[in-house]
Amino acid sequence: MTATPETNEIFPPIDTILPHRGTMLLIDDVSACSDVALMAHAAVRGDAWYADQSGAMPAWIGIELMAQAVAAHIALLAMRAGGHARPGVLLGTRSYKAHASAFARDAQLTIGAHEVLRSEEGHSAYECTIDHDGARCAEAVIKVFQPGDFQTFIEGSLST
Repeated sequence: MTATPETNEIFPPIDTILPHRGTMLLIDDVSACSDVALMAHAAVRGDAWYADQSGAMPAWIGIELMAQAVAAHIALLAMRAGGHARPGVLLGTRSYKAHASAFARDAQLTIGAHEVLRSEEGHSAYECTIDHDGARCAEAVIKVFQPGDFQTFIEGSLST
């Protein structure tokens, strides 16, 4: 991530920013947001559905942490403009690099998302990072899509 978003803004609770609920809401809060970047936080919970025998979070879940940070950025920008975010989908990543196989139990993770591309058609790409105690744990460029008509997009996806 090239820059840390700076803000003195107080953000609403994460469940008012993201549509995820229950055990699928992995991000705990947002601490900074600019027009092109966001910083969020997540705690690794030893009793969570994803926890391995030692209470750690498998590193592959980092992709979802990054996707939720991206979704939070898109939603906060829409909220600032007086609206709400359209539904979107995670398209994926070309390369997800995790520097360990898991994030340790009770780790306080910092997730960064920096927008590098946005198209009028709804495609976006974000450079994302996950850090713990100042050390880089994972990184990827995440690609997302917000179709103009989400219902038609989903129905078309299911029929093929």
